[in-house]
Amino acid sequence: MKISDILHRQKQFASLEIVPPQWSISRAELLDSIRPLMEFNPPYINVTNHRDEYVFEARPDGSYVRKLQRRRVSQTAVCASIMEEFKVDTVPHIICAGVSREQVFYELSDFRYLGVENVMALRGDCLVGEKRFTPEPGGYAYASELVSDIRASDSNSSLCIGVGAYPEKHFEAPNLETDIARLKQKADAGADFIITQMFFDNEAFYRFERLARKAGISIPIIPGIKPISNYRQLSLLPESFAIDIPLELTRELEAHKSDRQACYEIGREWAEMQTRDLLAHGVPAVHFYTMGKSENIIGVIRKCF
Repeated sequence: MKISDILHRQKQFASLEIVPPQWSISRAELLDSIRPLMEFNPPYINVTNHRDEYVFEARPDGSYVRKLQRRRVSQTAVCASIMEEFKVDTVPHIICAGVSREQVFYELSDFRYLGVENVMALRGDCLVGEKRFTPEPGGYAYASELVSDIRASDSNSSLCIGVGAYPEKHFEAPNLETDIARLKQKADAGADFIITQMFFDNEAFYRFERLARKAGISIPIIPGIKPISNYRQLSLLPESFAIDIPLELTRELEAHKSDRQACYEIGREWAEMQTRDLLAHGVPAVHFYTMGKSENIIGVIRKCF
């Protein structure tokens, strides 16, 4: 079922996002890691997409050769496994990074073959060591271009298209208002719904939502949540995702930094507080980033839904 239809029919639900596993994980192990989440009958599961990366391998003569390396199982294979095992809709991520327009067309063909009705259209990240995003020759520089092409190729309107957003702005944007203007370009290109990057301050989300509506963005906005699970994430998450950690949460984690279990509980309780407040403010759904670990998220969903 299309997410636009789910949002119309179903009142306030939890959606989930998983990361395709490393090659060392078997299909059975992947499915067993997802199985506990089925307790909540999620209407769909998002499956992320990770671009191939270059690595340097040593030659016998001492020189190095650059090779393209894929570290994870493809999102297509993961989507097929989930749909077959759990009979739940999947939402694969399609990214601009590292692919040409032709490769995107082939990906879409695979998804249509599988019966996928929803996709997330995202720009994707830079390569490690790359200061600015560089599109592939014949590829896309912006997610709005990707959305436009997907919509143009979808003659039967069979796909529901989601896009990403940043309540605290994308790190490359000069300000939040400019970032929202770019989000509107994606909505105008044919996007059907928005899922935000994780955040830890609900007021930042509410401000972003107000500005988005003021800018004329009318499609549903689903907030994204991830519980902090350890003290190290206090520095790792802002570094990786350009997000702020509220002072109150920072102080709590600092006060218990030597107690791993205490930090885990603090992060889960904070996510519970965020989720309850978001639901009270009438958000259509809450999207949870599992990042390969779901125990704390299971606890949040049990208490909030």
